[in-house]
Amino acid sequence: MASADTLINAFTTLLVTVDPPGLAPLFIGLTAGMNRAQRHQVALRGSLIAFFIMAAFALFGAGVLDILGISIGAFRIAGGLLLFWIAFEMVFERRQDRKEKTTEVAITKDHIQNIAVFPLALPLIAGPGAISATILLAGSLQTMFDRAQLILVIAINLGLVYAALAISERLDRMLGSTGRAILTRLLGVILAALAAQFVVDGAKAALKLT
Repeated sequence: MASADTLINAFTTLLVTVDPPGLAPLFIGLTAGMNRAQRHQVALRGSLIAFFIMAAFALFGAGVLDILGISIGAFRIAGGLLLFWIAFEMVFERRQDRKEKTTEVAITKDHIQNIAVFPLALPLIAGPGAISATILLAGSLQTMFDRAQLILVIAINLGLVYAALAISERLDRMLGSTGRAILTRLLGVILAALAAQFVVDGAKAALKLT
């Protein structure tokens, strides 16, 4: 059974990587012109699709790495560096700009039909950072019961994402641009520390240090 510290670390890592408050203003832009029921439908569908994607990586991601001959230590280093870059973007507000450009492209190509799949589920919710973090976390869990606990943590996180999207208008008004900037930078600093820990753990595993 996974320890409480492991589950708390998993919850924090995924929550910071997915960043539900940061998704709220992007979701408002994506669903412009929709009524409340349609927005809730898109939010629910997008959150469910992202959950199944991340759950699949939690169950089979480590197996794919084994097939490719990639050690979990090496992937922890690579994933930690990727998460550190995402943290850097969050602190300097580059990630939000990149996500906004993604939503603009999606709106011009397909405004409503597949909006829950792209860009909401992929890559805004289950992006490279979230998927990498999921594989990293699953790699440290050996039994299927432990991974079932990780999937439960993913479900809780995606439930929070759905809640944030469902109240996106109120959340965006409550935080405002200043509040979003402060929260994003704070989460970025936390993610940077978590990413550094992944790199340290990966180096220890790769070099077989205790």
